[in-house]
Amino acid sequence: MNEENTGATAQLAHLAGDFSLLFSSTPRGARLARLLAADQLRSWGVPGGKASQIVAELAANAATHGRLPGRSFRMALTLSGGTLRIEVTDTRGDRLPECREPDPYAESGRGLLLVAALADRWGVAEDSFPRKIVWAELDLGTPEPGPPDDGSGPRDPRHP
Repeated sequence: MNEENTGATAQLAHLAGDFSLLFSSTPRGARLARLLAADQLRSWGVPGGKASQIVAELAANAATHGRLPGRSFRMALTLSGGTLRIEVTDTRGDRLPECREPDPYAESGRGLLLVAALADRWGVAEDSFPRKIVWAELDLGTPEPGPPDDGSGPRDPRHP
C-alpha cells in the first residue's frame, strides 16, 4: 500500500456515503462523471487514483457502447465498511461487456482489462430491462500486513 493510503486506511473502514448522478451518454458526460467522482472521493477522504481511473473507463464505456440517443447513464459511488463500490448503469442491457484480448494495433478495447487490473472485484448485473449495471469494488479499509511492531521504534534494514 502506498504512503497516500496508509494513514487514512483505518479511518475509511468507518466511513459511509452514497453519491449518484445521471450524465448524458456523451464523451463530455463521461468526463464530467470522472471529475465529479474524483471530487466526491476527495470529500470522503478516499484516495482517488484507482477509483477515478475505474470511473473513467466505465463511464467512457457507457457513453460509447451503452449509448442510446436521448438516454443517460448513471454513475453511483457507495462507500461502506471500507469498500468503495462504483456502479455505472446504461440503457443497453442487450450488450453485455466482456473482458477480451484486444487487437494489439487497436486504439481502444482495453478499458475492462484496466478495470479488472485495478479493482478488487468487478462484474455485470442485469437491471430491469433495458438496463445493465457494470460495477467494480475497491477494498479500502484493510491495511496491508507488515512486520510485527514490538514497540522498539524504527529498525535499520541492514541489521535485522
